Amino acid sequence: MAAAIANERLSHGYPVFFITTPDLLDHLRSTFSPSSEVPYDELFDRVSNAPLLVLDDLGIQAGTPWAKEKLDQLLNHRFNRELPTVVVTIVPIEQLEERIRTRLTDPELCHICVVEEKQPSLLDYSGGLKLELLRTMTFDNFDWRRVNLLPEQRENLEGAFRLALNFAKSPDGWLVLQGDTGCGKTHLAAAIANYRLQAGKPVLFVVVPDFLDHLRSTFSPESKVSYDQYFESVKNAPLLILDDFGEQSTTPWAQEKLYQVINYRYNARLATVITARCSLDEIDSPVSSRLADPRISVVWNIIVPDYRTDATASRKKITRGGRKGRWSKQ
Repeated sequence: MAAAIANERLSHGYPVFFITTPDLLDHLRSTFSPSSEVPYDELFDRVSNAPLLVLDDLGIQAGTPWAKEKLDQLLNHRFNRELPTVVVTIVPIEQLEERIRTRLTDPELCHICVVEEKQPSLLDYSGGLKLELLRTMTFDNFDWRRVNLLPEQRENLEGAFRLALNFAKSPDGWLVLQGDTGCGKTHLAAAIANYRLQAGKPVLFVVVPDFLDHLRSTFSPESKVSYDQYFESVKNAPLLILDDFGEQSTTPWAQEKLYQVINYRYNARLATVITARCSLDEIDSPVSSRLADPRISVVWNIIVPDYRTDATASRKKITRGGRKGRWSKQ
């Protein structure tokens, strides 16, 4: 729609300056190069005073102080002079910087149009054979009354279930689920995601090793998604679920990217669910200190064994029972 506005004006012979936010910032940075043919002041003035400016993809740019300053200067200049401007945001307006948000929401000058889109599917972020399994993981089919559990284990599992269900009803702060493989962490995390999607609310479910692989792939010339766009979408997701945290490679690059995500969401107090097989002591301290902060995070250690142990035990009972049905599946 923004491009249609620009093309309509151009078709009538009126000038329009159309640019995406990341490209604008890149062009401004390039003017500091000795080989630049356009001085910084000239380019910035051209954008600031364009008869009609269409600024696309606001919100996916890198959130450096310099970038924030330039965008604030640009929008403040056009706001004060009431210059015609079309802004397309990639994130909800309430997630933008306060100074920018107050200008875009001024009722005397701005009109806000929210374009609804189909809610994202777990397919977008999980993929593979795991997809169908994730879709079937709900609170209704989570069995916290498992056989072969000690009373304290069953109580612990019920506590995890209640905690996850309450979080799904009203996501606030962070929920960290720890425990051995097969204890139900991913099921509860996926159940939260399915609950929110069923309610028509946005959620981003990512498996941490897959997230890092996708992030690396954005550097490929064939990638249809830019690094900034993908990284910012994960950082700013209204509800982010990070599955298998700690299973990723421990390269400096991977550690840096995960720290950036965790630190950003910690400072912004964005709702987050994290599952981890390792203990917080095994995670880098800059990250673990944020995961364990009681002001924002609830950490629950699930102390039950692998679900497949119960399944194996049930199959053995059925086999031993034979046709007389002396044993039944629990």
